[in-house]
Amino acid sequence: MTPHGTTRNGMAQHATNGPDMNEYVTQVRPRWSDMDVFGHINHARTVTLLEEARVPLLFDDATAKGLGDFAKGTVVVRLGVDYKRPIVVDGQPLRVGITMTQLRTASFTLAYRVHTGPSEQDPVAVTAWTLLAPYDTGAARPRRLNEEERAFLLAHIPEVSGA
Repeated sequence: MTPHGTTRNGMAQHATNGPDMNEYVTQVRPRWSDMDVFGHINHARTVTLLEEARVPLLFDDATAKGLGDFAKGTVVVRLGVDYKRPIVVDGQPLRVGITMTQLRTASFTLAYRVHTGPSEQDPVAVTAWTLLAPYDTGAARPRRLNEEERAFLLAHIPEVSGA
């Protein structure tokens, strides 16, 4: 991410809550180099696209609200990815909807729905989740979420049960 809300491949991030306020929505643009020998985006690159979808929210938006500790240290504790159909790079951005399925004292879980194109009507190609923990890099250990961070997460990422 650059400081101006664009990814390293130059695509502007447009993040909003969905029409029903039931997910945080952003778009990511896959690169031709993300495709593997089978002509679709490979697993490692898919995980990178998930990261690119959450970084504007957790780093840029949170920092703009005075919550810079997310950008100083947030680690992926665990992740899961389920593939519904291949994603082929065709020059279009991909719509990514994000919800929060769990908010705990020292971690939170985000769920992702990655579409094959920019529209909500484009089929969902990937569903995934990441368990994230705030991390104190100075102390080299996880830390608890403070009340302001919890309030930010609840205000910006719709919470749903399960995933």
